Amino acid sequence: MRRLLTAVAVALFAASAQAAPDKLECLAPAKPGGGFDLTCQLLRLSLQNAKLVPQPVAVTYMEGGVGAVAYNHVIGSRPADPGLVVAASSGSALLLAQKKFGVHDENAVRWLAALGADFGVLAVSGDSPFKSLKELGAAFKENPAAFPIGGGGAVGSQDWMKAAIFAKSLGVDPKTLRYAALEGGGAVLTALQGGHIKIGSGDAAEMGALHKAGKIRVLAVMSEQRLPGDLAEVPTAREQGLDLVWTIWRGFYMGPKVSEADYQWWVELLTKLVATPEFEAERKARGLFPYTKIGAEFDRQVKADVARFRELAKEAGLL
Repeated sequence: MRRLLTAVAVALFAASAQAAPDKLECLAPAKPGGGFDLTCQLLRLSLQNAKLVPQPVAVTYMEGGVGAVAYNHVIGSRPADPGLVVAASSGSALLLAQKKFGVHDENAVRWLAALGADFGVLAVSGDSPFKSLKELGAAFKENPAAFPIGGGGAVGSQDWMKAAIFAKSLGVDPKTLRYAALEGGGAVLTALQGGHIKIGSGDAAEMGALHKAGKIRVLAVMSEQRLPGDLAEVPTAREQGLDLVWTIWRGFYMGPKVSEADYQWWVELLTKLVATPEFEAERKARGLFPYTKIGAEFDRQVKADVARFRELAKEAGLL
């Protein structure tokens, strides 16, 4: 027993004393700009400002398939690179659930951490007669066809999925939704204010300012707790009787053959990072809300998300 305990202690010491990789790189699986780049820049700048690593984090780009090209590249060409992390989001999990990354599934990489998030919201126009999600839900359930819903992205996108779980929670078949696929959050806000849609499905960060100005009315946030800032007084969907949670996390994965010691080096580094004021400042600057899941906890979250999204996709006839 003593020998076993000694061996465990040595192994733990070795993991904690693991040297930093020679090169640190964050791969954004898209063109510069956008959410994946934002995620890599959050990591790069907060590590740099907090002075937690001796060398800068290089940010590189590989577009294609909304992350599919990078996913397959890392698995096939850089599976054991100890210094490489790849930006991902809940959108990545959604695409994996719909089998849009090719032959590889959610078990093909090592999920590292989520360092921030946005959350889904449902909104109406500023002059809408509906003042709560409960009121809207009752009217929608009575006559779903009277409520065209707009979101940024086609059927199967995150905004469509938010609308689908809203419908499903009320006993309405998501396949019957009157859904308008619009070009991003800005188009959703314009359509909502113009009366072209009755319900807007979007994200908290992009809708908060117009809600505060009275241009639109966010009826519910799809988070487990109320959010700070412009939407602080908006109740969660759960508070209003509908179990709707949609977390738009931003995080990272690593290659499938990265050693446990190198993986744990990153786990320890990111655990230190999120406790620093430098990280907090960079997270806020990017419009992200607090959301931290690191190591095994994040791995479980991603796989639970993929399973949930896959079930939704099947029910909606997308698989």
